[in-house]
Amino acid sequence: MSVEADIPSLVGVHHLKLPVRDLARSEAWYGRTLGYQRAAEFLEQGVLIEIVLSHPAGGPDLALRLAPDRAEAAAGFDYFAIAVPDGAAIEALAARLEALGEPHGGVWRGLRGWVLPSLHDPDGHEVRFYTMEEHTSHEPGEVMRMVDPLESAEQVRPAAP
Repeated sequence: MSVEADIPSLVGVHHLKLPVRDLARSEAWYGRTLGYQRAAEFLEQGVLIEIVLSHPAGGPDLALRLAPDRAEAAAGFDYFAIAVPDGAAIEALAARLEALGEPHGGVWRGLRGWVLPSLHDPDGHEVRFYTMEEHTSHEPGEVMRMVDPLESAEQVRPAAP
């Protein structure tokens, strides 16, 4: 049996989980900025300790877990990138964030698609967006390389001041 035949079948990300300092504040932010809605609650010893948010337009489920120390330690890191369909969708998202007064890094040409970095939630987690649409062709198995993304990336549109 070949190694490829033994590779498990995976279909994507089931959900993302972030540690937060304040469940209500984080839930409100993800709802206001991205349209997330509460779908589930987890209580431990009678205390609300985690909520799961779902996205009405197909984004990944997002679990927010009350863990203040972990939230503080994780601040500033981009653990994931949420996919958007294409360049038009990422531009519309950037415009929405600007209208809401949410600072971000603008839309950039990334390694394979377009990226919108530097949006931070109330705990400082970087929430990044990347297009599924690609601008670069590559062969299956080809390893792509970007040297110093900040130097080599091309900004499509700067963020609003």
